[in-house]
Amino acid sequence: MSTPDTPPVALAAAAAPARAKPSNYPEPFASMVQGRVKRPLGDPFGLQGFGVNHVTMAPGAISSLFHRHAVQDEWIYVLSGELVLVHDGGETRLGAGMCAGFPAGGTGHQLVNRSAQEACYLEVGDRRPGDGVVYPRDDLAAERSAEGWRFTRKDGTPYPER
Repeated sequence: MSTPDTPPVALAAAAAPARAKPSNYPEPFASMVQGRVKRPLGDPFGLQGFGVNHVTMAPGAISSLFHRHAVQDEWIYVLSGELVLVHDGGETRLGAGMCAGFPAGGTGHQLVNRSAQEACYLEVGDRRPGDGVVYPRDDLAAERSAEGWRFTRKDGTPYPER
C-alpha cells in the first residue's frame, strides 16, 4: 500500500489517474488533441530519468502535433487498436505489438487514430534537460526549462499562458 509519501509498488496502467491538464499546448493547438488521454506511469513511482505514459486515443484523435525533439529520444509501443504513424517519409500503419522509436533530432512524427476503434499505446521519453521541440507544420516552437514548457510562435512571440 502506498501513501502520499511512499510510491506504489505496482499499479494497473489503464486505471492510473489521467493527466490533470490534458495538453500543455496553447490554443488553438490544445483543442487539436481532444480525444487523447495520457496517464503518467513513471511519476507515481518517482522516476526522474525518463517518463512513461499510457495513452488512449479515441477514433479520429491525434497524439500530438507533427514534431521532433532536439534532445529527447522517444519510443512508443502499441498495446491495442490501430494507429497511423505520420512521419517525414510518409505513413506507416501500426497495430498491437508494434513499436517505433524517434531519436533526438530525427524524423518528425505524430500518431493518428483513423480507425473506428479506440487505440492504446505506451509512450516513453527521456528527460534530459534543455529539450526543444520543432513543429514543422505549425506556427509553434517549444523549449523546456526547470519551470516547464514554454511555447512561442516561430518568430519567438510567446503564446498567452493558459
